[in-house]
This record gives sequence, C-alpha cells and structure tokens, in this order.
Amino acid sequence: MAVQPVLARKVLLCGYYGEHNLGDDALLEALLLQLPEGVDPLVTAHDQAEVEQRFGVSTCPRRRLKTVLQALAGCDALVLGGGSLLQDATSFRSLLYYAALIVSAGLQGKPVLLWGQGLGPLQRRSSRWLVSRLLPVARAISWRDPQSAALAAGWGTEAPVGSDPVWSLPPMAWQGSGGAIVLCWRSSSLLKPAGWRLLLAAIDGLAARLDRPVLWLPFHREQDHGLLAELIQQGLLPPSLVARSQEWPVERPEQAMACFARAGLVVAMRLHGLILAALSGAPCAALSYDPKVRVAAQSIGCPCTDLDGIERQWPDAADLAAGWHDAVDRPPQAGRIEKIRQQTQVHRALLQTHLS
Repeated sequence: MAVQPVLARKVLLCGYYGEHNLGDDALLEALLLQLPEGVDPLVTAHDQAEVEQRFGVSTCPRRRLKTVLQALAGCDALVLGGGSLLQDATSFRSLLYYAALIVSAGLQGKPVLLWGQGLGPLQRRSSRWLVSRLLPVARAISWRDPQSAALAAGWGTEAPVGSDPVWSLPPMAWQGSGGAIVLCWRSSSLLKPAGWRLLLAAIDGLAARLDRPVLWLPFHREQDHGLLAELIQQGLLPPSLVARSQEWPVERPEQAMACFARAGLVVAMRLHGLILAALSGAPCAALSYDPKVRVAAQSIGCPCTDLDGIERQWPDAADLAAGWHDAVDRPPQAGRIEKIRQQTQVHRALLQTHLS
C-alpha cells in the first residue's frame, strides 16, 4: 500500500528546545534543515525569544502543556524531534507530557512522526506499558540507535535506524594540531570527589606533558557554566591545572565546533559535544555517563572511559592520561565520519515521505 503524504503546511516540532543546551540547539538546526520545502514549523521552546531570533521560526511555550495542545490544534502534524523524549529518567511527568501530545494528535487524526528518536531509559513498568501503546499511534518512526529500535521491535513496532541526526550538520576542517585540550564536561552523580580527583590529575598530567592550555567549554549554559570555578572552590584542581585552565563560553553549536576544530584533543562527557567535536575533525576521547555516549565513541573509534566506578578502573591517573595522550593530534578517520553521516538519511527520508 502506497504511503500517503500529509501535505502539511504547519507542523508542530516538539523537543527540548530553547533550554540553553547546545545539543538540543543542534538537533533543532538539523531538523529544520531536513524539513521539506513549504513546511511552516511551529517550535516548542522555553526561551522563545532566543529560538525565534536564532532560527527565524515561530514558537510556543514548551513548558505550558495546555498552550502547546492549543497550538497542536492549529497544526497539520506533530513531529517529536530528536533526543530521547520518551523516557522517564527526567521524570514520569515528562513522559506524560509527550504522551498527551501524541494521544491528542492521534485523536484529531493528525499524523505523528517520531524523528531521530532515542527510546528510554524507561525505569517504571507503567512507563514501558504506556510507551508500548503510544508507538503504534505514530505514522512513522526513525530511531537514532539500534538499542532503541530493538526495544521498540520487542513491542511489535519495527522502524528504520540511523545515526543521531546531529551528524547531518555540515562538518568542519580540523586545524588543531598542537592546539589546546578542550573539556566538554558536566556534573554527574556518578562522580564522587575521588573520581573528580582522578580525572583532574590525569588532565593535569597530560596538559603538563604537552605544555598546552585547557579550555572548559560549558555545553549547557546553566548546568555546565561555572563547573571549573566550583571544582576549584572545592579544592579538587591541582594548582598547575588551575593556572592552565580557562572557561570558554559559547552560545551556538557552530561556535563550539569552531573551538573544537582548533583543539588538539576534546574530552567530552556530553553526547552531542562528542558528536560536534568529531564533526569538527577534532581528536576525541569520551567519558561515558550513559550507554549512548559509549556507543557514539565506538562508532567514532575514540577512547571511552565509563564514569561509573572510574576510580576503581583507573587507580593510577597516569595510565588514564596515557590513553588520552595516544589520541592527541590524531583526528578520526574522515571515511568513518562520512559513513556515520550517511546514516542520517533515514531521518530525512521520513520527513520527505510524510510531509512533502
């Protein structure tokens, strides 16, 4: 049976947009670039003014469900755009928010598209039950990773798999031979003071050995900004690392990529920080607080260390630093990155098929 396109003119794009997270900004940029010509997007956003100014789109306040549901009534289709929106790690309430939108769209006969989605974590039995019944409401789905696709397939929903949609953004040429060490780090409940001391001692040793500055790039404006100052205040940074360190705030994904493109090594905790660094051609190493980060690191072919129990895995900071040293000034293979980029075509095809 042939797929009938929506012939949509106004489409509600729903995601974690306008929350001052460069990763979600990058997802929105990728989604807007893949929309078919003639589609008029309405974007859910927290900082509406910033999103409207930056992307030139209309917005509605994403934290007001009643208002978003009213906006949906005036749209022709609903697109859940990138990230892991169907999860309960943030809260069960967050899952109910997206469930309400999907159910409302379905009751109104409006197509629901899950674009470049991750699925889970779903920690509650009630969450798994709910999502297993939401997925059949979607007209079409594309997953960003095989694990999400496998989970959905276990509930009877089969859909194509691609790489994370952020990989579709235009790459940059790396110019960072001999450049700074850039840290794209975040707070994590997995890191106790002993774990932080290990990481910071390893970075200190690496930076001293190479005689390079250390730039701290906050990927989330609220959550990551000030991490350097906080760690210094707690007395966790060695004095020599304090002297080499500088916070390097950026406001847009392309600014982060420009910084990465001049780095000798990027050590990233955040998934999209790792992806943007690789798109910039930069040598990478990953610190994984979530399996999705390890999966991305494996696809790039860069070193990856799990944060959970890191001080037991690496009792000697010098050994951890040695692994990073091997990656310095060694960018990822261009052919490998291009192959990952090609895998984003399944997300574009979903939009072209169902919104054109």
